[in-house]
Amino acid sequence: VPDASVELQVVYEDDDVLFINKQPGQVVHPGAGREQGTVAAGLVARFPEIAQLAADGYGDPFRPGIVHRLDKGTSGLLVVARTPLAFDSLSAQMKEHDATRIYLGLVDGHVQEERGLIDAPLGRSSATPTMMAVRSDGRPARTHYEVIARLESPATTLLRLILDTGRTHQIRVHVKAIGHPIVNDRRYGHRRDKRLDEDRFFLHATALEVTHPRTGEQIGRAHV
Repeated sequence: VPDASVELQVVYEDDDVLFINKQPGQVVHPGAGREQGTVAAGLVARFPEIAQLAADGYGDPFRPGIVHRLDKGTSGLLVVARTPLAFDSLSAQMKEHDATRIYLGLVDGHVQEERGLIDAPLGRSSATPTMMAVRSDGRPARTHYEVIARLESPATTLLRLILDTGRTHQIRVHVKAIGHPIVNDRRYGHRRDKRLDEDRFFLHATALEVTHPRTGEQIGRAHV
C-alpha cells in the first residue's frame, strides 16, 4: 500500500535505478510484525512505475523494485530497480555476487588482526529459526574485514567489511563468530552493559557498486 509519509533519502536516481540511503529503524518491505511505513510503501507512493513492475510479474509484489535488503537496524545504501531491464540486471548481479558491497561496523572489543577473511557457511539456527547461525551444512558465506580504528571506553573496533556473498544477517553472524559482535546488536550477542546507544546497532552500508543495466558503467560507489 503506497505511503507518502515514509521518509526516503534518494541519493541517486535516473530512469532505470534509484539509490536510497535507508535510515536505521526503517523496514525495507512488509513482513512479520510490520505492514505499514516500509521503504517499499514509500517507494511506490513516490515512484508509481515501481508498483507496475510487480504487477507485470517482475519480483515479489510486496517488494516492488527491491533486489536486495538491509536489516531494520542497518542504515545505508539500497539500490532499487525502476524498469524491467534494471530489475533483471540488478537481480542477476545480486544473485551472482557481482555487486560490490562495503559496510562500516563498530564491533565489541579489539580485533587483533589488521585484516582477515571470515569464511563460514550460514543457515537457519536450529534453536531459533528466525536467527542465522554458522552451520557446516549451511550456504557458503564469506566476509572480508579490515581494521580502521581501535577505540577505548568501551573497547571497540571500527571495521570495513566487504561481502563476497550476501546471506541473511551475514555480517552480524560472522563478526559474532570471531568473538566481536556488532555494538548494540542484542540479537547476536553484544553485552548489554556495553551498549553505547539505545536506538540502533552500529552497521552501515557505506558503498554499493553495481553495473548500470543500460550503460554498462559502474555506479553507486558513493559514501553516505
